[in-house]
Amino acid sequence: MELTKKERLEAKDWKVGTVSEFLELTQEESTLIEMKLSLSRSLKERRKRLMTQADLAEKIHSSQPRIAKAENGDSSVSIELLIRAMLATGATPQEIGQAIASSYVE
Repeated sequence: MELTKKERLEAKDWKVGTVSEFLELTQEESTLIEMKLSLSRSLKERRKRLMTQADLAEKIHSSQPRIAKAENGDSSVSIELLIRAMLATGATPQEIGQAIASSYVE
């Protein structure tokens, strides 16, 4: 956000900050969310190139709606499911690590 816009908003008693600040997330919570979202995006990209959501669901003994939730970053989806789904698309542990690392911002 531009500094002048931020100053104008604050002058009108608006609170300006990040989502993490608004939700009062710890650094660990914020990092975990970013990691899950990065895995979700990576899963969706890989899966689209290789198979349908239904095909992936069948491979990991899940359901198509669950895969859709995984790909859209639904908070109810575990990291374990994301990683199992990535592995089922043929991702290597190194590729999964790269997807997680891409979410890391200091």
